[in-house]
Amino acid sequence: MITDKNAELTARTQIIDRLAEETKRANTNNLIIVHGGGSFGHPAAQRNSIKEGFKNPSQLIGFAETHHFMTVLNGLVMDSLIVHNIPAVSVTPSSCIATENGRVKYFEDTPLRILLKTNFLPVLYGDAVLDVKLGFTVLSGDQLVSALALRFNATRIIIGSDVDGLYNADPKKEKNAKMFTHLTLEELKNQQGIGKSTACDVTGGMLGKIVELVPAIEHGIPVSILNATKPNAVFKALKKEKVDGTLIEKE
Repeated sequence: MITDKNAELTARTQIIDRLAEETKRANTNNLIIVHGGGSFGHPAAQRNSIKEGFKNPSQLIGFAETHHFMTVLNGLVMDSLIVHNIPAVSVTPSSCIATENGRVKYFEDTPLRILLKTNFLPVLYGDAVLDVKLGFTVLSGDQLVSALALRFNATRIIIGSDVDGLYNADPKKEKNAKMFTHLTLEELKNQQGIGKSTACDVTGGMLGKIVELVPAIEHGIPVSILNATKPNAVFKALKKEKVDGTLIEKE
């Protein structure tokens, strides 16, 4: 959504700047931002099979490349947040998180807790990380969101996408796709039509997002999915105002 997934290493800087402005205007306390990889992290990760783990020394440069491209995208996000006078601080997931078979296993969160206590706004992102069994893998921003929400007892999760919410089919392909405005966890689990993204995405598209967020929803943390390409959608969500989208709750 903050990148053009069909054009490698292409950021949508106007959207990034608008979201920074909306974040500043909303002035929300105890906020953590997580952004995905889009056309920066995913192509390099896919080319080098980073998600599958260490198989060949030739992947080492691919891991380094994937991580570096994510820091480049993160730098663009940080530039915009700081220009808008937000005390945002980048936290590199690969330096504080290690996974086991692709799942978060170790998470040194002390710096994050101090950042929040001091009223900084931590910014994390999907990253290439080290894995105790695989050697390395890809940690999706969605798994990271869920882990952070559970660890920090979040009151809610806001997911910004490039579609209006969660549909029973891909709205970009099916003109009759139906959007859900509200789903319980049980209703969500009964839905089979949540399509995968056709663009390059090593972490599973919309289906991947939802699967990763289930643990947080089970814990009673509501999830709002909205179209962040629409002006003021994120602002309204941060201010707890009514906004078009899909709300997913435990029951």
